[in-house]
Amino acid sequence: MSQPASFTSHIWDTSDLYRNAVEQLVEASQTMNLDGNVAERLKYPKRALIVSVPIRLDDGTVKVFEGYRVQHNMTLGPGKGGIRFHHDVNLSEVAGLAMLMTFKCSLVGLPLGGAKGGIRCNPNDLSRQEHQALMRRYTTEINMIIGPDRDIPAPDVGTDGQHMAWMMDTFSQNRGFAIPGVVTGKPIEIGGSLGRAESTGRGVVYCVQHAAKHLASIGKPTPKIDSSTTVAVHGFGKVGAVAALEIHQLGCKVLAVSDYLGGLYNKNGLNIPKVLEYLAKNRTIVGYPDAEPITNEDLLALNVDVLIPAAIDGVITKDNVGKVKAKIISEGANGPITTEAIKELEDRGVFIIPDILANAGGVIVSYFEWVQGLQSFFWNESQVNEKLAEVMSNAFKRVVEIQAQYKCGMKTAALIAGVDRLDRAMRLRGLFP
Repeated sequence: MSQPASFTSHIWDTSDLYRNAVEQLVEASQTMNLDGNVAERLKYPKRALIVSVPIRLDDGTVKVFEGYRVQHNMTLGPGKGGIRFHHDVNLSEVAGLAMLMTFKCSLVGLPLGGAKGGIRCNPNDLSRQEHQALMRRYTTEINMIIGPDRDIPAPDVGTDGQHMAWMMDTFSQNRGFAIPGVVTGKPIEIGGSLGRAESTGRGVVYCVQHAAKHLASIGKPTPKIDSSTTVAVHGFGKVGAVAALEIHQLGCKVLAVSDYLGGLYNKNGLNIPKVLEYLAKNRTIVGYPDAEPITNEDLLALNVDVLIPAAIDGVITKDNVGKVKAKIISEGANGPITTEAIKELEDRGVFIIPDILANAGGVIVSYFEWVQGLQSFFWNESQVNEKLAEVMSNAFKRVVEIQAQYKCGMKTAALIAGVDRLDRAMRLRGLFP
């Protein structure tokens, strides 16, 4: 017997991120009048694997960590999605992130499905050797469901290219020969793509530029993305740092940036290259001399033209959304704004560039890396950036067209764009058996 449209299983429905993803899917489904059978299938992951990851710590003791890999929907192709090391990782959150990856890959036209993985740990407490042991054992435990034609992991919060190198090597050792296509986000020396490390942050800024042009074209007051434009970046990590540098190089004033320890503020604009130099030496931006300290909460409330939340999910909620003053918000992180907060911001006329569009640059260039690896033919960085800009531009145009067609918010429009392609593909493939 089929469940009612509002039903979600308690196995998945334990994180705000998953609940928000389902709520947004329901809203998009109702707006586009999606077939209920398709909507029902999209609420649940195709497959989930929970594994124990025992490693020997540097002090000789054995500790067991909990790992996850969730494959949400693979109608369009192999699964694609990062692996995060974070102390709050859980099955529901990973399932929600996998769902967002499904919609993201579909939205930007990639032949890939949505997946995600993670290990529940505090990466800051682990040595380099412990990181390596954790990634290699995790890879061994999930190796039966990943592969270049099955599911292709990538870096995420708490992981980087080195983790992907360990993952590729472990998978390859188990097979007996090098298989670089099992992961993306690898170092260049072992099959990575030029431009991959910067791609997510770069795509965030491409979308800000498109948003400014779009708003100007429909007669709405908008920043011109020049020296008069003010910006705040919440989360100065792999995405936020690149976005801050890219938009700084366009001439904008980045007034504030932050990491998990705190933030920096300068009313005249921060020297982002200098902040990056300080970060490289100190592993945090806190203490940078040419700025005032600011809390993460106060940064979100700054009166700026552009706000880029690029840290974690759920930072703008019903409790603090009333303080947000930005005119454009480009979601560098996955799900940084809750469903309730999105509605209030849209009612106030804030232009939100949704996560599955704004941060899609990473998966787009991951796809390029995968293709280059399969062909053993690699592109230069200008080719990568040119192709990235083209895909992002086409996706942005598609979303604003749908927004105009359905007279809905950008968040709903982006989901409709992704779900529409999935709907057609799922209908063509049918339901087995």
